[in-house]
Amino acid sequence: MTARDGPQDRYKAVWLIFFILGLGTLLPWNFFMTAREYFISRLADPEMSHFWNQTSEAALSPSYLQSMFDNFMTLCAMVPLLIFTCLNSFIHQRIPQQIRILGSLVAIGLVFLVTAIMVKVAMEPLPFFVFTMISIVFINSFGAILQSSLFGLAGLLPASYTAPIMSGQGLAGTFAALAMIFSIAIGAQQPESFIGYFTTACVAIVLAIFSYILLPRMDFFRYYFMKDKTEYRVYNAELETKRDLIKKDEPNGMEQNNSKIIPIHNPHEKPSVVAIFKKLWVMAVSVCFVFTVTIGVFPSVTAKVSTVLGEGNRWGLYFIPVSCFLLFNVFDWTGRSLTALFTWPGKDSCLLPVMVALRVIFIPLFMLCNVQPRDYLPVVFSHDAWYIIFMIFFSISNGYLASLCMCFGPKKVLAHEAETAGAVMAFFLSLGLALGAAVSFLFRILI
Repeated sequence: MTARDGPQDRYKAVWLIFFILGLGTLLPWNFFMTAREYFISRLADPEMSHFWNQTSEAALSPSYLQSMFDNFMTLCAMVPLLIFTCLNSFIHQRIPQQIRILGSLVAIGLVFLVTAIMVKVAMEPLPFFVFTMISIVFINSFGAILQSSLFGLAGLLPASYTAPIMSGQGLAGTFAALAMIFSIAIGAQQPESFIGYFTTACVAIVLAIFSYILLPRMDFFRYYFMKDKTEYRVYNAELETKRDLIKKDEPNGMEQNNSKIIPIHNPHEKPSVVAIFKKLWVMAVSVCFVFTVTIGVFPSVTAKVSTVLGEGNRWGLYFIPVSCFLLFNVFDWTGRSLTALFTWPGKDSCLLPVMVALRVIFIPLFMLCNVQPRDYLPVVFSHDAWYIIFMIFFSISNGYLASLCMCFGPKKVLAHEAETAGAVMAFFLSLGLALGAAVSFLFRILI
């Protein structure tokens, strides 16, 4: 952007703020997901095992809660995410953006603070399971409003400013995975060590709050945020001036110039969601399918893969944190970040939805890895190397294709429709997450 067109993003400050906000959007959920071993260990209360073995409600036994924890965790995360993203599509024009974003960040921070405190509170398996699921519901409900509002806000800026949100979300998972691996490395296996782990997420959320408060102070952001309204006012003034001149010059045959005046939109007119969807439905369905495939197997299937190299040694301890969570998040982040360098294929290319559809191959590939326990399918790819290779391609394609769709979506509509388009894209992203959570139960049963 040249100085003639408007202010520049000095020191990439606005880009960095959107990156930090993207980090704050998914960091809470990733900290919960990566800490699965902590939650599962607390569901195995040895003092309660005798009671649970004697009860007729075997379906609620600690062993059952442990085995299905990943599926319930994903379901309790993705369904509220879908519902509240959908609600945000309607409320974003009625509730101020500042309330939606700041309020969500504060609420998520409070839930994490309570979660950190609960580390020191002794609870039986079932109440702890219920408390954990309620916490996940709250985090993802507010996270949905935050994410949808953020994508809508980014839709007002150039297309490249959706990329830092996606990249920040990718780094959130990497940061959470590294924090978990560090905890294992220093031997902090006791539940008490997770006070610091969850408090780290609170610090990151506070950083996101301060970053958002700084955003309106940036000239570059203000220019794009107010551009639509300013253009409307300026153009109205120019229009009135032209009409006055035309009336004066009517005898000279200048009246026909009036027909060449470009029509403008009313800034108080609410964009039609249906009309916007018709323009970007390919991108919306594509991002939905990307995340349906991803959440269908990650982590409900991928986190159940057992190593054949490190049983009983330290690699067995690190295998899932490194090969599943760290690898996925590093290469997902890499894929998201690649869109800042190039955006191939283009927004109107038929190749993009084809590439999205081809990702379905990862579902049987992971199901045929060494997932334990298993009842029906054989193990075809038993070696750890196969699992790691699949994970690399699975994650980098998820990050790149999802980020590409999210960047292109708002750019297929008019400028004044961009914020609503961003909210629509966020809804279909969440729909993909919810559908993936639902089919994850089926994929796990088929194994």
